[in-house]
Amino acid sequence: MIDDKDKMLLTLLKKNSKMTIKELSQATHLSPTPVYERIRKMEKEGIITSYSITVDEKKLGKNLTVFCQISLDIHHKDVIKAFEEEIVLFDEVLACYHLTGIMDYMLHVVVSDMDDFQNFLKTNLPV
Repeated sequence: MIDDKDKMLLTLLKKNSKMTIKELSQATHLSPTPVYERIRKMEKEGIITSYSITVDEKKLGKNLTVFCQISLDIHHKDVIKAFEEEIVLFDEVLACYHLTGIMDYMLHVVVSDMDDFQNFLKTNLPV
């Protein structure tokens, strides 16, 4: 069970996962050792599962963001699993969301321009 201090630590780490134990300690009014122990406990319990970065894609020349809907022809669990494992391997795909309704997936794709997106579709997605 997490308490208000744990929730505060999670909020701070969500905003900036590079905060030091000292900075977290000052922000939560806890000494460094309890902050460290609380974070390690939340990691061990699976509350904190990973740390990540956010990249400014435009600074890397990726100026076009596209949300692309995908419908699979076959809905067997092996096909679904294979699709999910393979689609996230493409650098252009930032996220893949499984949907309900007519469409099966929504992809969050970033590319340099529309030509690059068309190339991504033709090269990587079967018709």
